[in-house]
Amino acid sequence: RLTNSPQFRAAGAWAEGQLKEWGLSNVHLEKWATPADNKIPSWQITSYSGAMVEPTYMPIVGVPVAWTAGTAGAVAGEAMLALIQNQADMDKFHGKLKGKIVLNSVNAAGTLGPLELPFPTTPLARRYTDSELTDLVPELFPGAGGRGGRGGARGGRAGANANLTPEELQALQAKLRSFMKDEGVLLTLQANARGESGTLFGGGAQNRMDTTNLPQVSITAEHYNRIARLLEHSVPVKLQFDIRTQFDTENTDSFNVIAEIPGSTKPNELVMVGGHFDSWHYGTGATDNAAGSAIAMEVMRILKSLNLKMDRTVRMGLWGGEEQGLLGSRAYVKEHFADPTVMKPTTEHDNFSSYFNIDNGTGRIRGIYLQGNEMARPVFESWFAALKDLTPGVITIRNTGGTDHQSYDGVGLPGFQFIQDPMDYDTRTHHSNMDVYDRIQQPDMEQMAIIEAVFVYNAATRPEKLPRKDLPPPQPAGRGGRGGGAAARGGN
Repeated sequence: RLTNSPQFRAAGAWAEGQLKEWGLSNVHLEKWATPADNKIPSWQITSYSGAMVEPTYMPIVGVPVAWTAGTAGAVAGEAMLALIQNQADMDKFHGKLKGKIVLNSVNAAGTLGPLELPFPTTPLARRYTDSELTDLVPELFPGAGGRGGRGGARGGRAGANANLTPEELQALQAKLRSFMKDEGVLLTLQANARGESGTLFGGGAQNRMDTTNLPQVSITAEHYNRIARLLEHSVPVKLQFDIRTQFDTENTDSFNVIAEIPGSTKPNELVMVGGHFDSWHYGTGATDNAAGSAIAMEVMRILKSLNLKMDRTVRMGLWGGEEQGLLGSRAYVKEHFADPTVMKPTTEHDNFSSYFNIDNGTGRIRGIYLQGNEMARPVFESWFAALKDLTPGVITIRNTGGTDHQSYDGVGLPGFQFIQDPMDYDTRTHHSNMDVYDRIQQPDMEQMAIIEAVFVYNAATRPEKLPRKDLPPPQPAGRGGRGGGAAARGGN
């Protein structure tokens, strides 16, 4: 369900139909326009094959990087290690790249060559221990990323380009892309040392709207390393790829999936539940984030099927464009509640109670992040007390970032993400080709749906709306809201 892809749109139509079948109200796909500087075309892979054909044959496990072009039929070329990061590198490789397939991932030493793959001595999947959950509780300054969460910004750029401004870096990257195309590079290969045992992790091209950009393929680290070792030993390597992708740059608008259960006595007041609907294309996006979307839908189904009378309206939002920077939820919040650049609340902002989000895989709920909202602690303590047979109900003041509750928290609305068992989310499935249905744990999913349904019901029926923090100051355009800069660049 890559944002705006045919699969994304088909999934949206399916969800809309299913929600209507369940009898929910105001079911619709609410359109939003992708930002002028962050357009998202429709893109999909229609065919891929790759292999080493000399000095011996080896099929290459790989997936084309999102929004990259295909090849002109089957192409074959000599593999070459080449790291091209600046003008000096362009001068060095000028005239040497025609017809080459370039391997350009760096190892832990910051150089080209085989990636270091440590022997795995820890379990790929795990649950939080009691001591780890206890470690989450200390009252750290809000903004510190909790273990298992994603608070705080990632490390800065390293290497020769570390001192460039974002604008300078963008211009350099465009120049490097043009250089590679003009020099006649056939395609580039990349790998990640996190991806061992056949797992590969990937993302998308920076220049999404350029239908002529170079083909790029993310391949498994083991296959990348075999090619790199041969090249290091001066053994010529010939590779062959046949990649076919489809672009549609005309329709860049996206949508969020919306459904409601109207409130009875306070229908203008609102409780929301949701998660992001889009995914990457390397697997099927099962844990990231079909799991969270399915749970939000199940919460709505449970509440509707039980015919529970709730004072406030319960609204579900499944967001598009989360992986490109929380775009769908930010567009929704801006349209309905407040524009973070001016921070002038709407009437809907005043009537808002809370938003609950799930986006950390398939692991069961172990607690909740307060996002610095200490006033919500006694409320959640009382709710978790009734669920002690299902969860320890750990409550931490800490923030966690990188997903759609930040869009709400960023304009002063109570937005919360649950603490979940890590399982194999970060080690195996997050943005990988192994993010597939088989990694979903049904008992954990059932537990999450029950707990989130209870939270939503309680929020919709308690006498008061949930307490909220002060309205933050206006945020300059392009900055993330509260919770860290990672949200401005992309999501979970």
